[in-house]
Amino acid sequence: MSKTLTGNITSRYFEASNRLRPGGKKKRRIIAYVESYDDVFFWRNVFQEFENDEREFEVVLPSRTDLSRGKKQAMTNQLGQNLGQCMIACVDADLDYLMQGHTSFSKAMLDNPYVIHTVVYAIENYQCYAPSLHEVCVMATLNDRKIFDFEAYLKEYSEIIYELFIWSVWLYRRQRYRDLPLNSFCNFISIENLNLFKPSTALEAVKKKVNRKVAWMQRNYPEAKGKLRPLKEELLQLGIRPDNTYLYIQGHHLFENVCMAALDPACTLLRREREKEIKRLAGDHRIQMDNELSSYQHSQSPVDQMLRRNTNYHDCEAYLKLRERIIRFLDLEKGNAQQDNSPSEQASQKVV
Repeated sequence: MSKTLTGNITSRYFEASNRLRPGGKKKRRIIAYVESYDDVFFWRNVFQEFENDEREFEVVLPSRTDLSRGKKQAMTNQLGQNLGQCMIACVDADLDYLMQGHTSFSKAMLDNPYVIHTVVYAIENYQCYAPSLHEVCVMATLNDRKIFDFEAYLKEYSEIIYELFIWSVWLYRRQRYRDLPLNSFCNFISIENLNLFKPSTALEAVKKKVNRKVAWMQRNYPEAKGKLRPLKEELLQLGIRPDNTYLYIQGHHLFENVCMAALDPACTLLRREREKEIKRLAGDHRIQMDNELSSYQHSQSPVDQMLRRNTNYHDCEAYLKLRERIIRFLDLEKGNAQQDNSPSEQASQKVV
């Protein structure tokens, strides 16, 4: 059976299921296909806000018949071109948002109202939203003392990598991926040996690498002269600024090599601080101290797991754009639902 035919059957099945649900007020069930296991929790949190007495969402993997995963699979497998009404695809924007239709896949993602994308590069970029990182420390260590300015750190980091980021977008829009591959770009912007009490040293090392590469790009791509400024202005309209560039770089790189580089040592210090406090307050009561230390250690959580469960990004500017896209889809879906329930439609259903 072809994918298109399978998609038609699947879409009709969900629409018919929504019409035939027994008892009380009917809830329309919207199936949201996502890329992988990690995306299920993120999108469940996103759609929770939009569920009510009329609709509910079910977040599922892209295939019910095999282990296929990924963005392309979420947008095509089983569904073909039949996204709509009761079925949507929820995907990472990757660079396709920044491409703004310069590639066929970018155009397909942006133009289809039944494809909801993250706007930022990936879900990890929301998890690493700077104003929320102190809360991640609290979740992991149960210590609320602020010992590191994550917002200043990621702001300065973004400003440092911004120019090279613009070059990477310029090259990708011309489909010259090999001139600055994504892994090479990430190597230039990696944080190494971060000292929490002197982050400027690690940031300065990144700045030197980036500046050298930007100078090399300027020498070797003279045709770009005069074209980067309009690109910056266009990206500014999309929400990309020098101070928030970190939201639009590869999510896994940001998670592992930039945010965890600061979160790991920060949480280690906060845990040691809490343990010292317990020992001080226990005094000579060794048994009480051991019990309290054991209780505290059992209450802690791995930092990376807490970062993956971080949901304190709902005031992020890009997230508000994601919400707007969902609202537009829901308005369209509501119109389709009303059309389905029109007298002429109901009469045709009875004849069938």
